[in-house]
Amino acid sequence: MGFRFQKRIKLGGGFGLNISKSGISPSLKTKIISFSKNGYSVKTGISGLRYQNSGCIVVYAFTGLITFLIFTIKHI
Repeated sequence: MGFRFQKRIKLGGGFGLNISKSGISPSLKTKIISFSKNGYSVKTGISGLRYQNSGCIVVYAFTGLITFLIFTIKHI
């Protein structure tokens, strides 16, 4: 097993940049779900357990945008 490097730079509003050995990618994180170019991850409410999936980025980007808008509207 080799070494793994990963760093997240927060940009505000849940947006951020993930920096790793393979490059830089944007992401959106809320309290429950996280979206990135590689897919999404959802917390289950059980400590240490989450659901992770990868696939079509267009669908995840659209869902992430809707989630962000709902989150923003609720906190205005």
